[in-house]
Amino acid sequence: MTAYFFEDFKIGERFKGKGITFTEANIIDFALQYDPQPIHIDAHASESGAFGGLIASGLQTIALTFRSFWDTGVMSECGMGAPGMDKVIWHTPLRPGDTLYGTGEVLELIPSKSRNDRGIIRMRYTGENQKGELVVTLEIPQIMRKRQVAE
Repeated sequence: MTAYFFEDFKIGERFKGKGITFTEANIIDFALQYDPQPIHIDAHASESGAFGGLIASGLQTIALTFRSFWDTGVMSECGMGAPGMDKVIWHTPLRPGDTLYGTGEVLELIPSKSRNDRGIIRMRYTGENQKGELVVTLEIPQIMRKRQVAE
């Protein structure tokens, strides 16, 4: 995909990334480092828990939803970070063997009033599993570089 700049994005435009498959090993490895709850690190103990088995950390789900989208290349030239994250909702857990597909949708385009070399694009990111079930939704106001700076 061609890299975009702020002025190339259109409200309603969607970019779907390739799938990322979760294994038991990478779920446990991530959780041991960043979210060591039994539901993420202990397959046996998690069987009697609320989710009936091992599930990926919600933090890992967010990170890999964004990674799947990032790999489309659409933000490779314009992405400048973000000031925060809004409206995070986990809908269904990811389990070993599930494949996650991240999609970014343009919700709003906000030219900067103080910096003419950038703008903010409010993006809604969704992660879906291989069955098309919604796994996570979140919104991020992404700071995006403009291709040409107005004088």
